[in-house]
Parts: sequence; structure tokens; C-alpha cells
Amino acid sequence: MQSALMRIALALLVFALILQRYNGQMFEEWCIADEQTPDDELQRALDWACGRGGADCRKLQRGQPCYLPNTIRDHATYAFNNYYQKFKNKGATCYFNAAAMVTDLDPIVMDHASSSLLRTTDSRQDLKK
Repeated sequence: MQSALMRIALALLVFALILQRYNGQMFEEWCIADEQTPDDELQRALDWACGRGGADCRKLQRGQPCYLPNTIRDHATYAFNNYYQKFKNKGATCYFNAAAMVTDLDPIVMDHASSSLLRTTDSRQDLKK
């Protein structure tokens, strides 16, 4: 009986690991700005993420690869995700005073679907960093 339970548990574990795989890659999460958050709250959270939070926001500066589209929401998404990817293994969250949320949908794909400005492949890689 215990042997059968162990086999079932092992099978479930393997199945769960297989479900996490998507398109040949492990399941990915991004931290994005919540669409319902007002710009002034996003700006405060963006300032924290790029300042005390420790996100690397150099690529959001004018003339840099992630400057466009130049909106608070897009810049906040970049900064939130940069912070989240950098520190999530150390216990960081994607909260930002309720200004952000975790998604398993690639924000670059979502951005293209909503017909915003297209970004380069380089900025896609930067979002994951």
C-alpha cells in the first residue's frame, strides 16, 4: 500500500514539473504595473524601485533602449520587473503598495497585442533581467 502511494506521489511530482514547462522553457513570471493603478501611485512606486529598491533603471533614460514607449506605466513595468527578477529569490515580492501584479503572460506580447509601440528583442531580454 505504501509503495503504491509513493509511486502515485512520485508520478504527481513528475506531472507537476512537466506542467511547469512551456514551449521548451520553464514557467516564467513577470511583475507588471497594474492597469488600474493611477499614474501618481505608479510614479511613487517607480521612484522607490529605481531608488531605494535597487532596480537597474539606466535603460529607461532618454536615448536608451527601453525609454520608449515613454509612459509611466511602461517604465514602471520595466522597473518593477527588473526589481522582482533581481530580488525574488531573496524574498522580494511584486507588490509595490498594490501598484503591481505578477503575470505569466509576457508583457512584450501583451504590448504588441494592444498595438503599442513595438520594442526590440534586446528590450525583451532586458525585461527578464
